[in-house]
Amino acid sequence: MSNINPSNNIKKCSWFAMAIITGFLSGCNPSHESSTEQNVNVSAMETSNRQLRHVVLFKFKPGTDPAAITQVEVAFAALPSKIPEIRDFEWGLNNSPEDLNKGFTHCFLVTFDSEEDRAVYLPHPEHQAFVGLLTDILEDVTVFDYWTDPQL
Repeated sequence: MSNINPSNNIKKCSWFAMAIITGFLSGCNPSHESSTEQNVNVSAMETSNRQLRHVVLFKFKPGTDPAAITQVEVAFAALPSKIPEIRDFEWGLNNSPEDLNKGFTHCFLVTFDSEEDRAVYLPHPEHQAFVGLLTDILEDVTVFDYWTDPQL
């Protein structure tokens, strides 16, 4: 007697049928748009979903008064209520067990919808007043900006 398993034949037939249907449907274009027009529409939609992230890392000078650090935290957190171009804001303290933070303790994440919004934020008087708080207490700062990529 042969080792024919009917369920294997059904699985093979189902897979083959799905491949044919998928191939047929992918060739149909009921909207009558060219594939180029569809790609442009998708690109516009994907671009509108992207956000500009402004990452700021602070390393305070040794011996900085904890009250001064708290003042920085509160002042930075107040910027979104003063600068409408800020879409979102969050911050936190380093808690990585890897010990690779190189002394940076604070991370602030500011989100913008556009480079134009960031361009308004950077010289904004409220932002500049905040920067003035940092002059005597920061040992180092790192800023890294990037666009999110919702496709990944």
